[in-house]
Formats: sequence, structure tokens, C-alpha cells
Amino acid sequence: QVQLVESGGGSVQAGGSLRLSCAASGFTYSSGCMGWFRQAPNQEREGVAGLYSGSGNTYYADSVKGRFTISQDKSKNTLYLQMNSLKPEDTAMYYCAAGCRYCIGAAACNTWGQGTQVTVSS
Repeated sequence: QVQLVESGGGSVQAGGSLRLSCAASGFTYSSGCMGWFRQAPNQEREGVAGLYSGSGNTYYADSVKGRFTISQDKSKNTLYLQMNSLKPEDTAMYYCAAGCRYCIGAAACNTWGQGTQVTVSS
């Protein structure tokens, strides 16, 4: 069974850090685009960070550049999102995804995790 399971969300004060993890089972992060998306209440799901597994190239939304880092541990088949200098506007449900048509931008992916909540208080 193909599955992505996120962990690491929580509540933090502005300026704090969190590290999200996304463990894959039933398939391998071996090629193509994968990434992290977020969705706040009454907002569309937006791409936050993406990674092209073949080259290791990374992509970020302008709103998180310099603060978030996406990475992959192939030995653990796990995708990570390190989030530093968090802001209240980063509050959202965060989803990892694989098999994405684009490495950043539109949420056109064929496998999604269940999401993990990130709440940043001021």
C-alpha cells in the first residue's frame, strides 16, 4: 500500500523552528518531483517547497525562501522540511506529496500524506 505519513507538526511561537518528516511506504522516493504544501482555512493549497529527486534541485515559494529547507534521506525513504524563523502566517495544515507534475507551484501530485498541523503564535 502506497502511503505517506507526516509528523513533526505542533505549536510554536513566532521565531521558533519545527522539522516536519514524511515517511514513505509502499514506494521509493526515487525520481521525479516531491514536495511540501500547506493549506490554511479558507485558502487554496499552495506549494511551499519542492525537490527533484534525480538532481537534488530544490525549489521554494518566495514566502519561505531563506527560512525553510527541504531535504531527503534516501536511506530512510523520508522527506523533511526544516522550518526556521516561523511566522504566524505560516500557520496551516502541511502536506507532503510525491509523484508531482511540478516541483513547485500547483498541487498536481498523485500521492498525498494526511497532513500535520503547524500553528505559530505571535
